[in-house]
Amino acid sequence: MADDLILLNLWSSPFGMRVRIALAEKGLDYELIEEDLSNKSPLLLKMNPVRKQIPVLIHKGRPICESLIIVQYIDEVWRHKSPLLPSDPYARAKSRFWADYVDKNIYAIGKLVWGATGEIQEAAKKELIEWFKVLEGEVGDKPYFGGDSFGIVDVALIPFYSWFYAVETCGNFSIVAECPKLVSWAKRCMERESVSKSLPDQYKMYCFLLELKTKFQAQ
Repeated sequence: MADDLILLNLWSSPFGMRVRIALAEKGLDYELIEEDLSNKSPLLLKMNPVRKQIPVLIHKGRPICESLIIVQYIDEVWRHKSPLLPSDPYARAKSRFWADYVDKNIYAIGKLVWGATGEIQEAAKKELIEWFKVLEGEVGDKPYFGGDSFGIVDVALIPFYSWFYAVETCGNFSIVAECPKLVSWAKRCMERESVSKSLPDQYKMYCFLLELKTKFQAQ
């Protein structure tokens, strides 16, 4: 490939979507290899022997693992175009804080909203709405979390927009009713080609997550 990049990924992974968005923002060419996590490839096991998970970016034969670390690596190596982190040290630290906030909270609790039932699901729904409201308070009326510039916090969070239909349907609530400014932000992000081409259709994701839920319940 032109930029000697390979991405080991799974189409449904919000973490892999982050990397695809970052690569697209930088205009980088790469080889995409879809992994089957029930039958992990020798290449994945070799390149990520500790976690054995996707995404993994391979650059000139060397692996970089963990989605936010990969996004920051991409931004540092190809800094000349579409910077995803601000140059100011304080603003950069603040961006990293919010990206970490997304990373530590949204996936696990969102998974309970579409994957659990009863009291566990209800508690998870309330917690997810609270965290979304915190994020909505941070983005406010700004175009993006960093202001006028699309950045790492947007990259960290926007992949979960592909979950919105699933969590709303399974949790029986409306995100736009609870967090209208957050939904406006998400739609603004979706106007970017880097995002729209990296996120799957919400209904396709919903069907996939329902299949996963059925498998979990069968176990």
